[in-house]
Amino acid sequence: MDFKEEVSLWFGELQFKICQDIKDIDGQGEFIFENWNRPEGGGGKSSHIQNSSLFEKAGINYSAVHGPLPKSLELAFHMKDVQFYATGVSIVMHPHNPWIPIIHMNVRYFEMDGGRSWFGGGIDLTPHFIMEEDAQYFHQELKTICDEFNKDYYPRFKKWADDYFFIAHRNETRGIGGIFFDRLEPQSIHERDILYQFVKKLGSSFPKIYAYFLKKYRNLEFSESEKNWQYQRRGRYVEFNLVYDAGTKFGLETQGRIESILMSLPPMASWKIDQPILPESKEAHTLSLLKKGIDWV
Repeated sequence: MDFKEEVSLWFGELQFKICQDIKDIDGQGEFIFENWNRPEGGGGKSSHIQNSSLFEKAGINYSAVHGPLPKSLELAFHMKDVQFYATGVSIVMHPHNPWIPIIHMNVRYFEMDGGRSWFGGGIDLTPHFIMEEDAQYFHQELKTICDEFNKDYYPRFKKWADDYFFIAHRNETRGIGGIFFDRLEPQSIHERDILYQFVKKLGSSFPKIYAYFLKKYRNLEFSESEKNWQYQRRGRYVEFNLVYDAGTKFGLETQGRIESILMSLPPMASWKIDQPILPESKEAHTLSLLKKGIDWV
């Protein structure tokens, strides 16, 4: 088994493990799995849960695709007539309860002819209502993981996430950020193996990190007004994913399964014009924290 196959196998196992862990916390729903094939090469396995105890919609997708590099990516990479291999796991979860945040994680590996390869990924949190103690918990967990491998990772990847998960036309961040990294290209087998262990550590941390929020808020009551605010914030999530998200663009350019690519979109969202935000409200407080550069830890 070569390295890319080893990574791909582990990603498939990660998908199954996270599905089992989230199902156990939910206590009601079942993940539905669907295999799909890509005509140009490869395929994947999609899994989703809908209208369960905790989730309106959640998806955990695995893919391993290969073939000729699409023309648009040839231009971006300044390469021509090369083959690529890309594998990874993507997760997006939209809860019923507006006190539970949306979460996204992606871990991926990319390889091309000539021996070039890299890792990418990240995890970010989008609370509908931002609580400082929750943001501190989330970022401390990520910092602990990063520090185990490199003390420079957290500040570097945290800033990368702040800049990446930014809705420029709204001049606000998508949520409280997290960490994001892309094209971490190892210069040796030793460096490659360290990066792989880092990606594995991050991927495996997902159930523990999200369980904190699921268990804390699952039974907290909410009002119709709070639910409507959740729909408004989901609208911002949709805007980012359709306008800026590189993963969405990559999936569409490489002829991936459309339903899997658009898995990140919520089942319900809204765009109200001139919705009044009362000063000193929790909604106003949330908006005040949707900005780059906040030092949560």
